Amino acid sequence: MPKGAKGATPLRVATWNINSVRLRAPLLTGVVEALAPDVLCLQETKTPDEHFPHEAAEALGFAHRIITGMKGYNGVAVLSRRPLTVLPDGRDWCGRGDCRHLGVAVDMPGGPVEVHNFYVPAGGDVPDPAVNPKFAHKLDFVAEVTAWTAARGPAKRAVLVGDLNIAPLEHDVWSHRQMRDIVSHTPVEIEAITRWQEAGTWHDALRHFVPPEEKLYTWWSYRAKDWRAADRGRRLDHVWVSQDLAPGLIRHAVLKDARDWVQTSDHVPVMVEVAA
Repeated sequence: MPKGAKGATPLRVATWNINSVRLRAPLLTGVVEALAPDVLCLQETKTPDEHFPHEAAEALGFAHRIITGMKGYNGVAVLSRRPLTVLPDGRDWCGRGDCRHLGVAVDMPGGPVEVHNFYVPAGGDVPDPAVNPKFAHKLDFVAEVTAWTAARGPAKRAVLVGDLNIAPLEHDVWSHRQMRDIVSHTPVEIEAITRWQEAGTWHDALRHFVPPEEKLYTWWSYRAKDWRAADRGRRLDHVWVSQDLAPGLIRHAVLKDARDWVQTSDHVPVMVEVAA
């Protein structure tokens, strides 16, 4: 057990942009077998709540589930082996009702742990909010979340995960030079996600294990004929932990092999284990 985590209980939190939970529910078995998460956060579930595949989740041992979804777009879900409750200060970001965030409390022996599951807007193709409403929405979304985070104060006993659709560091993308004008790695997005992270004094759990000077990706485009050979990836999926949990970080996993699964997502599952 890491220093400072004496008596704490390990908690495995995984995140995956599944890109349609009904289509890819059978792939959840592979995630569970490889990562054995206690809590699994999904993004882009793309289904209204009444059509969520609860039976598949139940069969995998996730007795506790909180979901918010819509037909065809967006949607997030938290599946858990431990009891969950919804946090009281949920928000309708940018007033759109588009199901991009769930905040829950996970019941742990040492006290509840907050888990925030986010799906940040992708932002379209043109990195100019004046001509691209999707990019403007992305920046507005992150700014609103940042203000909310700052108002709540430094995060405590908390984990934030999700497809944040921003790769902030130089080696979070295959080519920093060629990606500077590509949505997800532009200076304005990097500045925005940095402000968000600093507002909650969040600790980047993946970069805790993988130094910033090393390449780290969680997404590879469907457009590449051979994604492994091209390896033009980006780190769009993140796990942040509050400063009080950072000393308890145990290990991480990026399930890169999931990108080879049949009819898989263009994102791969990511897991962090932390003593909480």
